[in-house]
Amino acid sequence: NFDGTIEKVAKTGYKEVELFGGQYGGHSPKELRELIEKNGMTSPSAHIDYVTIENKWPETLEAAHEMGNEYLVCPWIDEKMRNAEGWKRVVELFNKAGEASAKAGIQFCFHNHSYEFAPVEGLGDKLAYDYLLEETDPKLVKMEMDLGWISVATKDPVSYFNKYPGRFPQVHVKDYVNDPNSTSSYAGTTGSVQF
Repeated sequence: NFDGTIEKVAKTGYKEVELFGGQYGGHSPKELRELIEKNGMTSPSAHIDYVTIENKWPETLEAAHEMGNEYLVCPWIDEKMRNAEGWKRVVELFNKAGEASAKAGIQFCFHNHSYEFAPVEGLGDKLAYDYLLEETDPKLVKMEMDLGWISVATKDPVSYFNKYPGRFPQVHVKDYVNDPNSTSSYAGTTGSVQF
């Protein structure tokens, strides 16, 4: 019940929602914006998967305008790309996507998990996250810091905020419970709020 879910989210007190990947519950972007606004909310940000950024960026930017999105965020890099050559391709795509986004009046961002905080062989053992911050254009590519996941990686988010001022227009805040009985590192997350 997509429409009912939007209504319940609004009744809970949320004023903004961040959708994922053009999944509009059978609605067009215009219809979904009307539904969200009818419920007293907006959608300033959306997560868009890497493949869509790579293959359908112009139409995604157009839909984002219809939705009223100010930010489009890549939330995940596939495991097979988490190597030196893959991260180099990610940087190249992110800079291009960020340039097109900027021309469209939308900010492009990347959302971390914990895997980006491991050294990458072939990049001088830099952390993938550091490599992204250093190699992407600071004006074109911003970060949506997930405070839960950076904490799972035992890194300090404040040190990143201090080292890269202006790169973090959004954050995700969530609780994380480390469950030793879980078979998935992602089973420990509960709740998420974006600021």
